[in-house]
Amino acid sequence: MFQGLPTTSVLMRMNYNLSNDQLGLALGLLGLGIAVSEIPWGLLTDRWGDRRVLLIGLGATSLMLCLFALFGSPTPAHVPGPWQLALGLFIVGLLGGSVNGSSGRAVMSWFKNNEQGFAMSIRQIAYPLGGGIGALLLPIVASRYGFDATFAVLAFGAIVAAGLTWVWLHEPPEKPGQDAGVKREASSVGETEHRAEVAPSPLRDLKIWRLIAAIGLFSVPQFAVITFASIFLHDVCNAGIFVTASVMIAIQSGAIVARIWSGRWTDKHGNRPFYLIRCSLLVAVSFAILALSLFFMDLLPVDSSIKLVITAALLIVSGICVSAWTGIANAELAVQVGIRRVGTALGMCNTAVYTALFVAPYFTPIIAKLWSWPAAWLMASLFALSANVLFRRSRTSWI
Repeated sequence: MFQGLPTTSVLMRMNYNLSNDQLGLALGLLGLGIAVSEIPWGLLTDRWGDRRVLLIGLGATSLMLCLFALFGSPTPAHVPGPWQLALGLFIVGLLGGSVNGSSGRAVMSWFKNNEQGFAMSIRQIAYPLGGGIGALLLPIVASRYGFDATFAVLAFGAIVAAGLTWVWLHEPPEKPGQDAGVKREASSVGETEHRAEVAPSPLRDLKIWRLIAAIGLFSVPQFAVITFASIFLHDVCNAGIFVTASVMIAIQSGAIVARIWSGRWTDKHGNRPFYLIRCSLLVAVSFAILALSLFFMDLLPVDSSIKLVITAALLIVSGICVSAWTGIANAELAVQVGIRRVGTALGMCNTAVYTALFVAPYFTPIIAKLWSWPAAWLMASLFALSANVLFRRSRTSWI
């Protein structure tokens, strides 16, 4: 939903009669709805368990998407206003936010510390996998059958996910002396876990808030790519739906590979903080190169097809790099707080992440309109650089 639907943004803008600003606000409110619901869903997950929260949240999300398909889609007789669309997406975000902290807690409950980065990274590929499926499927459905069919497809996906949760996902057996089945093998890791258990709530831990702030800042360029790469390619490079969908599929497919590799690599070497520092620096550099390349290609007489190839390649590289790190950050955060509070901590984290999902779609088109698209991508670079500073400052507290 939240990564696939933006690939229909060109069609959504046309069918709902939206400006870029209105489109950015509507897509941004989807992220804001998730953001404001994450901590409550996280607290409920720690109290009720991940299985119950997932079933309730997925069921409610599918119901809301069915209502969207019936009453919130444009027809020849009626086109919903921008605020109707934005409010509907906000409510979808409120309900859909249930899946994030609960599914993260489920993964962390079942695996040991030296497996959690890999396991969480595999869990994180759900986002680019869903985004890739959405990029492949939703623009075709929206262009041929309309947005009522698009929201119906999304509702069906939520129902299927709820069914798989019912069949497959159960609470792990709790063993004596272990925290929800999570066994710590190394003594240093055991000490970390013990500190996390006796530590105050994550809501009152400034060290955890600093890490969460870095994650939130680092999410802004990621969501800028997800929500506006297709609009950018269409408006600046005159790319068609096939090209824009292909670029988004390449980004999401590359993100899947990068997340799995990075999870396995950091578990093997035990260097999650080091990885986050280097990855954020790489993202800052890649977006700066994208911005400078666009600036110079606008000044020089570059053929439009060559400009499209160069821009698409740089966008794919930047998009993959900015999507590779999330499982590592979530695993490190979960280890710091302990399994009994991981639902709350991941809820806090996702509040920051989905606040970024509101900020990025809302401000990206404003910056592009006031200045230029190179300025928008340069701003993404600055957000990644700010995250890099916070990751570096937090490293000593992690160690």
